[in-house]
Order: sequence, then C-alpha cells, then structure tokens
Amino acid sequence: MREKKKFARLSGLLYLIVIICGVFAEMFVRRKYVDFNNAQITLQNIQQHEFMFRLGFVSDLLMQTAFFLLPITLYKVLKDIHKDFARLMVLLVLVAVAIMSVNMLNSYAPLLLLSKEAYTNTMEISELQSRILFYMDMHKQGYHIAQLFFGLWLLPLGYLVFKSGFLPRIIGVLLIAGSFSFMIDFFIYFLLPDTYLLIAEYMTILADVAEFSFCLYLLFVGVNEKNMQLTRSSISMQSLSNSA
Repeated sequence: MREKKKFARLSGLLYLIVIICGVFAEMFVRRKYVDFNNAQITLQNIQQHEFMFRLGFVSDLLMQTAFFLLPITLYKVLKDIHKDFARLMVLLVLVAVAIMSVNMLNSYAPLLLLSKEAYTNTMEISELQSRILFYMDMHKQGYHIAQLFFGLWLLPLGYLVFKSGFLPRIIGVLLIAGSFSFMIDFFIYFLLPDTYLLIAEYMTILADVAEFSFCLYLLFVGVNEKNMQLTRSSISMQSLSNSA
C-alpha cells in the first residue's frame, strides 16, 4: 500500500511536469513567437528571441520525457484493477511520445536553418521565411496527429480510475469524457478545418480539467488508503473465487 501511494505521488509530480512544460512551450513560446499568417514576423521573432525558442524546444522534450515515464508509474498503481487495460494505457502513451519526439525535428528545423550560413547564404529571404513557417506548420500538424493517442490513453486510464475504488470516480468519468473530447477535436481538425477555427479554444477544456484534477489529486492525496485496502481485499476474494 505504501508503495502504491509513493508511485501515485510520483505520478502526480510527473503529470505536473508534463502540464507545466507543455503549457510553457505552447503558450509562452509558440503562440507568442510564431504567427502562422506572417512568415516575416515569425522569422524576426525567432531571430530576436532565439534563446526563448530554444528553451521552448527543450521544455517540449522534458514534457515528453515526463509523459513517457508517467504511465509506467501509473501502471504500478493501477495494474491490479485490470492488467490488460493498464498495459494498453502504457502502450498508447509510448506511441504518442514516439510521434511527438520525431515531430520535434520540425520544431528544431528553423533554428538549424538560421544557424548555418550554408543555408542562409543560398536562400532568398522570402524562401527562408516560407521554409521556417512551413516547418512550424508541420510541427503543428504532427502534434495534432499525436493528439489522437492523447485521447485514446485517457480512455483506459479513466476506466481504471473509475473502477479502482481508491481514486475519485468523478475523475474517472471526467477522464473518459476528456478522451472523447480529444478524439472529437482530432477529427474536426483534419476533416472540418474551417469549423475547427471557430471552436478550437473550447474543444479540449473538459480533458484539461480532468487531467489537471487528476494531477492535483495524485500529488496531494495520492490514494485513499482505506478504500485501497477494501479494493485489495475484494480483488483477493475474487481471485480465490475464480481459482475455486
């Protein structure tokens, strides 16, 4: 029981790192310095704020590292509830992290183009601007591809939380609902881009609330030890019954 509580708290810390690093890279770097409607401004912003852009890149990598470790620690907490769902949860995150990590090459490409004279001396400024904006747009598309797996992993996670008995069921429900909001967001983004522009800010609010709530609960509470004892007893009795 102590081990599960320890892993629950560690999961909360990893989740917090995912949230902080992800929000910093997206809100305080990309949204601030990348203008998808103006290649010239984007180039100027990256040149003038190169260190911040690099910091955002590293922050993204830290987020992905923490996200890679997160389901592994959660597996330690939730594996007794349903081992197959717990394994599925881990697998889905590993796929998402793999996509995001490869996609980071698109985010780094503008820095590479601007740091080597072999590139800058052989391109017209307008071509350089276009290429930089193209790579940032490719990074954005890659991020949305990974988002399908952001949504899918919340489904087994939400089920495990709901069935655990030692984590709040309401958070499990919110995680499952957040899973569908991520997946709906994914399909609207690629199938109905004009519609997406009108509702983009609201599509994943439910998922954000669910994940942040889960993060805080894990960090400050961990698990309900009394309910965990009851759950373990129930699982043991069920195992004995199946054996008989």
